[in-house]
Amino acid sequence: MNFSQQLVNGIVLGHAYALIAIGWTVLLGVARLVNFGHGQMYMLGAFVTWYGVSRLGLPYFVAIPVAMLAGVAVGYVMQRVMLQLTLKQDLVSIMIVTLGFGYVLHGAAALFFGSTGQILETPFSTKDIYWGDLWFTYQDIAIVIVAILFFAALKYVIDRTRIGRLARMVAEDPQLAQLAGVNVRRVYLGVFAFEGAAVALAAALVAPRTPILTSMGFDEVIITFVVVVLGGIGSVTGSYVAGLALGLFTAFFGAFVSPAYATAAAFAVLIAVLVIRPGGLAVSPGGR
Repeated sequence: MNFSQQLVNGIVLGHAYALIAIGWTVLLGVARLVNFGHGQMYMLGAFVTWYGVSRLGLPYFVAIPVAMLAGVAVGYVMQRVMLQLTLKQDLVSIMIVTLGFGYVLHGAAALFFGSTGQILETPFSTKDIYWGDLWFTYQDIAIVIVAILFFAALKYVIDRTRIGRLARMVAEDPQLAQLAGVNVRRVYLGVFAFEGAAVALAAALVAPRTPILTSMGFDEVIITFVVVVLGGIGSVTGSYVAGLALGLFTAFFGAFVSPAYATAAAFAVLIAVLVIRPGGLAVSPGGR
């Protein structure tokens, strides 16, 4: 196996993992909540992008914001349905509701889009680049560039802007933040809407690399869980590092050992890291 090629594959895969997980990272960091429908939201974003390009004839660059708007709508509706549970921090009920919501999205997607796998071709995914013995596509470059810019922008917003300060206040103590005049409900709704937009953007960029299936969401939940926990709960920087590390690990393990056991091996690494460093890869006490 070509070491350099696997390195390229791992870098692309790692940025894809990080991009998929960032919405859940922010959700955990601000609302201290999990969303087990995250993978199905990814699946829906992929199908909406495919439908816009293949069925409606939209340019790829138009289909992406359409998918993000669909993600915002789904995230907003999900949070509106369970807003009282969120305010009460009823974590068990929230996990059940989001899991059920994910199954509803899965069934609705199968009913509307069909259970047959689809292929999303974009102006980037069909253009190959050969550099010596290395091969990648313009779609791969787009994933890496967008992921880096997205994480940098998000880090700036959280650390340097008023929106970020409000989010951090709610994350530390929602009741105290509410007493200080922060509209906690609006923050929670905004975080879920952001998660929907972020995961839809990830889907629109990453989906051209794989077949689009209604069952793909369940695999993405597993990957997202590993990235978020490995990176440290709510840590933006940690999620980026964890996503990149997991991508490299998956690429090399799949090439030199077996792709069939890559997920099991990733969980073994996760367990080992958490035993040695329970906080994950978060680089700061605040986890950001």
